[in-house]
Amino acid sequence: MMLALSCSTSKVPVNEVPDHITSNPNGKGPKLEVEMTRGDGHNHPLMAIWLEGESGEFVQTLYVAESIGKGVFQHGDASKGFWMPGEIRRPAALPRWSHQRGIKTEDGLYLPTPQDPVVDAYTGPTPDKSFVLHTRLNEPVTGKFRVLFEINQTWDWNEYWTTDKYPDDDEYKTSCQPALVYMAIIDPDQPDEECLMDIIGRSHYSGATGELYNNLETMTTALYIAEEIVVRIVE
Repeated sequence: MMLALSCSTSKVPVNEVPDHITSNPNGKGPKLEVEMTRGDGHNHPLMAIWLEGESGEFVQTLYVAESIGKGVFQHGDASKGFWMPGEIRRPAALPRWSHQRGIKTEDGLYLPTPQDPVVDAYTGPTPDKSFVLHTRLNEPVTGKFRVLFEINQTWDWNEYWTTDKYPDDDEYKTSCQPALVYMAIIDPDQPDEECLMDIIGRSHYSGATGELYNNLETMTTALYIAEEIVVRIVE
């Protein structure tokens, strides 16, 4: 269940028109729409959206931020005195998605690299406001399936997730509050149903594992990156 905003005024325009983005247009399976309405905590977060079977097995990526999916950040190299694209690994960014995807590289990380990236059909720039993702499953499906949404925002420290909480863990410092994971169970036999995604937990603080933690008491502003996320099947 989504938490209600505690503040009386919102930084998000009431009538904001969402961006529309597309992934995997050549898929042969059902068409999906994933609509995220941003909240007051939204400030250029990284995100991944993927599909699992009803029992939790990874099926496919639907969309992932290009910087994670390609292993290259636009502001990744300042060696010449100005920012240029550069190769960076960020295991703490979206660890649930990366571990569920299950592709381990030679350095032991579960992250795409420039040499072995996520294909273009599933990647794109991170939307800077509310958005609707128009996507398709690779193949037709039978039975219910899960849609997962992981989101993480750098520099969102709070009283629990402080700058010095893990002073020797450089990966933690790139994440601050851990990523949050949302889920909805979709029934292809109910194409007109709109499913609200619920928070099911938070990821590991430095991305060392793909474990999901149910304790959200230490999470604050991260809970308001997204005000609402819904999924619907489009006929």
